[in-house]
Amino acid sequence: MERVRWILAGQLGEQFDDGGRMLLVEARSVFERGPIHRAKAHLILSAIRHRAAELGDRVEFHQVHRYRDAVAGRDDLEVIDPTSYRARALVREVGAQVLPSRGFVTSEAEFAAWADRRGAKRLLLEDFYRAMRQRTGILMDGDTPAGGQWNYDHDNRQRPPKNAVTLGLPEPRWPEEDEIDAEVRADLDRWQAEGRVRLVGADGPRRFAATAAEAKAVLADFVESRLGDFGPFEDATLTGDWTMAHSLLSAPLNLGLIDPVEVIDTVVAEFRAGRAPIASVEGVVRQIAGWRDWVWHLYWRLGEDYTNSHNALGAHEPLPAALLELDADRIEANCLSQSIRGVAEHGWAHHIQRLMIIGNHALQRGYEPRQLNDWFVSMFVDGTPWVMPANVIGMSQHADGGIVATKPYAAGGAYISTMTDYCGGCRFNPKVRLGPDACPFTAGYWAFLDRVEPVLRGNHRMAQPLAGLRRLADREAVVDQESRRDTL
Repeated sequence: MERVRWILAGQLGEQFDDGGRMLLVEARSVFERGPIHRAKAHLILSAIRHRAAELGDRVEFHQVHRYRDAVAGRDDLEVIDPTSYRARALVREVGAQVLPSRGFVTSEAEFAAWADRRGAKRLLLEDFYRAMRQRTGILMDGDTPAGGQWNYDHDNRQRPPKNAVTLGLPEPRWPEEDEIDAEVRADLDRWQAEGRVRLVGADGPRRFAATAAEAKAVLADFVESRLGDFGPFEDATLTGDWTMAHSLLSAPLNLGLIDPVEVIDTVVAEFRAGRAPIASVEGVVRQIAGWRDWVWHLYWRLGEDYTNSHNALGAHEPLPAALLELDADRIEANCLSQSIRGVAEHGWAHHIQRLMIIGNHALQRGYEPRQLNDWFVSMFVDGTPWVMPANVIGMSQHADGGIVATKPYAAGGAYISTMTDYCGGCRFNPKVRLGPDACPFTAGYWAFLDRVEPVLRGNHRMAQPLAGLRRLADREAVVDQESRRDTL
């Protein structure tokens, strides 16, 4: 019996196509589960429909309400193991032949073998990253890391240029919308009018690749115009430059439109040819073959209940309407307002805005971790069920008590003032923790430490911050002030 390859929304690229007949299903119920950013819904639908058009006569394309409407009762399906617990349960329930997952530098079998060799030891990212490079030879000169260092993170923390509005780089190459995009937009309008979906965020032009050809063009543009500046300004943010030197490849990578190995080989070739600095290239390798693979494998390693079962810091506050509705105008703190405005406009923010502004704010205010995780999945074009748990529950909110990160990523306004230009346009003062000008991040940092001190007292990495808290002369006043703060 000839098998039909069923491809899902994270498997839309060439690396998931071995020839032969294909099945592609667009299930509207996916978009009906809760509020979703319009740019995210548009991108997914556009990518699915573009792939169906590319495959032509080789594909069965079904537009249905539920996946089961197209696959139930079939005995001819094979599928590359999909990227979520929900999808994996479905493909097994319908009896599809399941093939090993693809789309990552380290396979599940390779990761399991490495992790099993380590026994009960903590699975540190840096250990995994070095082992991956030794196994693959990526950025290696024999047994030695290229350039003599494993990690150039210290070199990739430059603050944005003083008094600059942008980095001064060419504008990224944007995709050109076509009739498929117009059809998607019309369908989303109709579904929203009918009350079938709840869309949040701006209906701007599509800014992320929806086809393999577009993803390759985005990679080429990144290499040509922004790779060299990516490393130094990897953590910096400017109000007038929402992309900075980032590649904008996270969404097409997570849709399976481009193989991460192709991205890595391309940037490493630039270093080998003397056209890109080692710090920038290593930064890309670390983010894609290191961190991205790491959170993928942690998703399976930590288990299906990881997101639901962890709240180590006792955070139970519901997300405020300003975040749920992406209403930046209701947020006074300029850094948070600008970050949420960017999410509203693009469905995207770079990792420092996510971790040290949005995530830091949520950590300090004690927002419920699972609700925050679901928000990140729904509001970001690159948000997937597998990518967010380790990032949000583990790293950002420290809700797992230290499984992923050894300490909470909490910081006051000084960090934001250093790495962004947001504070200059804010009514709050990052140096002030008490009074009408008190920065919500600076004051919030101390109020957060006060709240979680009993839980974190035994964490040696928190010894210095907690000692500072105990020396704070106005501790009680700051905590009282923040408990009554009714603005973001």
